[in-house]
Amino acid sequence: MVAHPDLFLRSDSQCELCSNTDGLTSLLVAPKKAEAPDNCILICAICSANFAAPAADNANHWRCLNESVWSHVPAVQVVAWRLLHQLAASEDWPQALLDMLDLDDATLAWAAEGAFSDVSRDAAPQAHKDANGVALNVGDSVTLIKDLNVKGGGFTAKRGTAVRNIRLVIDQPGQIEGRINGQQIVILTQFVKKT
Repeated sequence: MVAHPDLFLRSDSQCELCSNTDGLTSLLVAPKKAEAPDNCILICAICSANFAAPAADNANHWRCLNESVWSHVPAVQVVAWRLLHQLAASEDWPQALLDMLDLDDATLAWAAEGAFSDVSRDAAPQAHKDANGVALNVGDSVTLIKDLNVKGGGFTAKRGTAVRNIRLVIDQPGQIEGRINGQQIVILTQFVKKT
């Protein structure tokens, strides 16, 4: 896609993810349809090629997200958030960034809406709900409503503990993933309430 001139101005003619200047093109950030500058980011040929492979295969390249995740551009934040979530399954450093990141509601909804493109959109999604029946989404914050013994963790997660930036366990509507005491754990949705 030919990049809009405003993208070059906004990014100072650099990739908005890694600051490279070679082979710059525009990337429309799904699920947006209009190719307006606010819906796109400017990326280099290296980042574009790395999108074709799973993020974990290119973890070293994506260290550039340490900087780009703090961009003031929502489209850049969305792409960085999605990549960090993919990387968090196999690396520790992305989760630390996600724990610090505080996206506004609209940007978080945009990021979560297209976060799992590898999951078939034809399949009926299974709803993840908290103890009160409130729908849970990727990136939500929840609070524990009961003390939980963390198996293998050697500690008890106390009632009232906040868990930020949760992930939904695909095909397991009764389970979410979150970080407590620095450990990524699976939590049953019946023991949390959305905050």
